[in-house]
Amino acid sequence: MPEFSRRLLLSRLRLAALLLLGVILCLTPYRHFKPASGVLETVLERDFISIHTRNTPTTYYEGRHGPTGFEYELMRGFADFLGVSLTLDASHHIQSALEAVRREGDLAAAALPLDLAQPDLIYSRPILELQPLLVYRRGLPPVTGIDGLAGLNIGTIRGAGTDRVLRELQAEHPELGWRESSEVEVAELLSQVESSDLDAAVVFEHQFRNNRIFFRGVERGFPLGQPLSMAWAFPAKGGLGLQQAANRFLHDLQRDGRLDKLVARHFGHDDYLEYVGARVFIAHLNERLPTYAELFREAARNTGFDWKLLAALGYQESHWDPEATSPTGVRGLMMLTLPTADEMGVSDRLDPAQSVDGGARYLRQVKDRLPESIQGDDRLYMAMAAYNVGLGHLYDARKITEELGGNPDRWEDVREALPLLQKREWHSRTRHGYARGGEPVIYVRNIRRYYEILTYVDRSQQQYLQLNELPNGENGEAPLFDIVAPIL
Repeated sequence: MPEFSRRLLLSRLRLAALLLLGVILCLTPYRHFKPASGVLETVLERDFISIHTRNTPTTYYEGRHGPTGFEYELMRGFADFLGVSLTLDASHHIQSALEAVRREGDLAAAALPLDLAQPDLIYSRPILELQPLLVYRRGLPPVTGIDGLAGLNIGTIRGAGTDRVLRELQAEHPELGWRESSEVEVAELLSQVESSDLDAAVVFEHQFRNNRIFFRGVERGFPLGQPLSMAWAFPAKGGLGLQQAANRFLHDLQRDGRLDKLVARHFGHDDYLEYVGARVFIAHLNERLPTYAELFREAARNTGFDWKLLAALGYQESHWDPEATSPTGVRGLMMLTLPTADEMGVSDRLDPAQSVDGGARYLRQVKDRLPESIQGDDRLYMAMAAYNVGLGHLYDARKITEELGGNPDRWEDVREALPLLQKREWHSRTRHGYARGGEPVIYVRNIRRYYEILTYVDRSQQQYLQLNELPNGENGEAPLFDIVAPIL
């Protein structure tokens, strides 16, 4: 048996054994384990859990409403599960997080690949599948297989697991070489591919999905090797208590579907980005939005909305074209009807400042007129639907929702009823009659998607500005990598 195949088989057997152990541990509530002096007992006694993590868009970062990120939400949920508070050290890269949890702290949660060969550490059950992916610079000949990697300047993150896959492949493809560093993150790798400092990079599929809209010069290549598993790491000397508690928490999260929803919310953007035309949107974001961003910010200050939401609505209406005109006579950046413009005191619908201000005030007016029983995001989504289809038709849809046994105060129920306004059997019984009820459903969905992209861009803007400058070396060079040479 070839060395690579033997090592892969052993790796899979070790993973299977770990999974079996995780299942066994999940069958017993964590509180039934009473370690004489373990990490779990210490955590419960001192009333907080200390976690080492990384500051990345897919792990943990400071968002508009405070700390967020895929693993942060998991960490927060685990702390609540234990009934303790949470403290974080987010100053790490992967290797330093592992070293820190060996010395101190309770666990490491930093997009860590499950690695049974790590000394003095034990791991939780798998959390997320990590598929290594080769990406390359647009303009190069298509890279569709391992044979196409010879001679390419490839980069990856040391310790992320992608480097381990490359080493396993190198055993059967000795011509394979690459560069690796623990001091770079995914966005920086993609930036270097786009700027020709690297020809290609090996990252994980979900990371590329989250970042691809920012790097239009980077192409998806092909999956590399077998999927790995993301897991949490614990100090082996701390006993099994905390690991078992984490396994129970993750088991419950997976069983009731919350983990799938969390994964979809943080990593499920790619499907809809293609639907809304991501490249066109990003091009307009770079070329058009800067001209009008301050108008949206000013309107947001006056109306209490997030400026990015108003910008998303403006993009859905006109693609940020201040002279846009529809066949039905709505005009301008926010596509105001003539009656709405008159009501809002807008004298020139083609004036961007007047249009944005008038559109924002009209959305505020519509939202304020909704019944008080509609709260939170449901209220916002129904206000946006009414901006598109009119309040009268929205009220008709709410009435239909009630007739169907749904909750007229929940957007999730009302959006199912809106398309029925296109059917005579339903609209003939309403006060306001026929409406193209499917349109506001798509309208709200698109605005929410544009808003998500704008939010992601906004929180990442400083990071990408720094990447574009790349002042990392004394001579303006890209960050230094350690070179893993071919073994020919």
